[in-house]
Amino acid sequence: MTQSKPAQSQTSQPVVGISVAGVKVQTRRQQAADQSVGEANSPTDHHARSVHPDPLLNRLYLARGIRHADELETSMQALLDWQSLKGIDQAVELLLAARQQQQRVMIVGDYDADGATSTALAMLGLSAMGLNVQYQLPNRFEYGYGLSPAIVELVLQQQPDLILTVDNGISSFDGIALAKQHGVKVLVTDHHLPADTLPNADAIVNPNQPGCAFASKAACGCTVMFYVLIALRAALREQGEQALPNLAQWLDLVALATIADVVPLDKNNRMLVSNGLQRIRQGRMRPGMKALFEVSGRDWQFASSEDFGFSLGPRLNAAGRLGDMSVGVQLLLTEQPAHAHQLATDLQNLNSERRQIEASMLHEVERIMGDLTENTAAYSQVVFGDSWHEGVIGILASRIKDRIYRPVVAFARDDNGELKGSARSIKGIHLRDCLDWLSKQQPELILKFGGHAMAAGLTIREADLAAFTQGFEQAVQQLAEAEALTQQLWVDGELGAQELNLANALTLEQAGPWGQSFPAPSFYGEFAVSDSRVLAGKHLKLTLVNGQNSLAAIAFNVPQEHLAQTVNQVRGVYQLSCNRFRGATTLQLVFSNIEID
Repeated sequence: MTQSKPAQSQTSQPVVGISVAGVKVQTRRQQAADQSVGEANSPTDHHARSVHPDPLLNRLYLARGIRHADELETSMQALLDWQSLKGIDQAVELLLAARQQQQRVMIVGDYDADGATSTALAMLGLSAMGLNVQYQLPNRFEYGYGLSPAIVELVLQQQPDLILTVDNGISSFDGIALAKQHGVKVLVTDHHLPADTLPNADAIVNPNQPGCAFASKAACGCTVMFYVLIALRAALREQGEQALPNLAQWLDLVALATIADVVPLDKNNRMLVSNGLQRIRQGRMRPGMKALFEVSGRDWQFASSEDFGFSLGPRLNAAGRLGDMSVGVQLLLTEQPAHAHQLATDLQNLNSERRQIEASMLHEVERIMGDLTENTAAYSQVVFGDSWHEGVIGILASRIKDRIYRPVVAFARDDNGELKGSARSIKGIHLRDCLDWLSKQQPELILKFGGHAMAAGLTIREADLAAFTQGFEQAVQQLAEAEALTQQLWVDGELGAQELNLANALTLEQAGPWGQSFPAPSFYGEFAVSDSRVLAGKHLKLTLVNGQNSLAAIAFNVPQEHLAQTVNQVRGVYQLSCNRFRGATTLQLVFSNIEID
């Protein structure tokens, strides 16, 4: 590859020693330079590199760890090879046998967006390749998570020959054992972290299982299923099959799952999301996907990762949180636009109900705990509500975590009198490791648990709530990385007046894709204000002075005490945004953290 002349952005002022609303702000360039090794282990080397011809994108990509232009490749030809997945050959053998013998295959999914998309993908892909498939999603309030013995008992009534788990199964020891006792084979496809031992399934495809060489450990459940379909199609092609489906037609599902499940956007995940977004922008998507865009008020022609994370994902998740996720799967499977619109409307209504429940629960927490934004000496926070809704505690934990910047576990009582917990964490505190440490210190305390670094679920006895609260605090103190409780906000420096333009906003909108571990660009700035007004009693609409020009800006959910202030100047962290209204597209700065003078 020919080395091009290093591209430089016009302005790239570092942000040093600045605090906004109590949050330490630092530049990502400093972060990337500190973390880089070898040939790019100094800021000077970092500046000299060129991975993209656009000056602004070049420095943004460098700050996100991109070292070579080929890391930005989006062609599906560059996807990781399916053959590096451990267990993939055994999985294909099971599916080929099921196809040849027309065995009954029962897909058992999870009740979140990743589980729903994985289930729909498995149904669409396997049926298109000639398999006899049905699906079953466990109602979280009746059967719990994964392939539990209760869900196996239900599935056995359908007399399956093979159970295929998607986005679950790696911790379903008892359920898999029960299925095997009844002569039913089990194929596990999952991405969650395994325990010290693996269940006795006939095949396991999970990039995080020991001995798996697949490089993308950040693959979501839907991506794992997508790779199983790739492998199965390759095997059928070798057998001489001709009428095989184009798997790219379902990349909209994979893209949604990847963003909604908040997995890191490594190179492989970025390729999948990028291609999924490209197809959606061209109008090539499932009718249910299009209906979700419509009911959420989002324009699919300008689809972005943000749409998946903040609009479509929550609406799909609402079905599993409050009712039956099979509604979400039906939406993704239907070929009828009218039916899709009705199901999407149902999800919209469920999401509105979920928001009301969440607001009520958060109000109760605030009443009990006082101001959640106050600093605390504790490393963690555990909360429990006697009448809280089990399906919403995960969102509640996330909201509290955002306010106090501590790992949070929220508990609700289930029908068995046990406490179901949902945990959310912050960078530098690995939730599953903390729960694992605690379970080894006190083996009888946690009945079951599972999850990731940033999110986890668990069950305890109500009588053990105080002991768990104390033990979890000890676990977090023991395992927290240095300065983990110091909230830091990484930005991409400052932009010069000439860089604050619509062209750059459009460029950033189409670039990326942005998401977990590959964050959307944000910048620090200080601006004089020529006009301000309050919207809906909580948002601040601003007109900023930018040299000889003015800029439109908005800050959402501004604290009430600031709304009454006379606004002469603001400083804070913002993103460049394209504001589309009545056919016109204009630049707007959207502040996420702001201080008013």
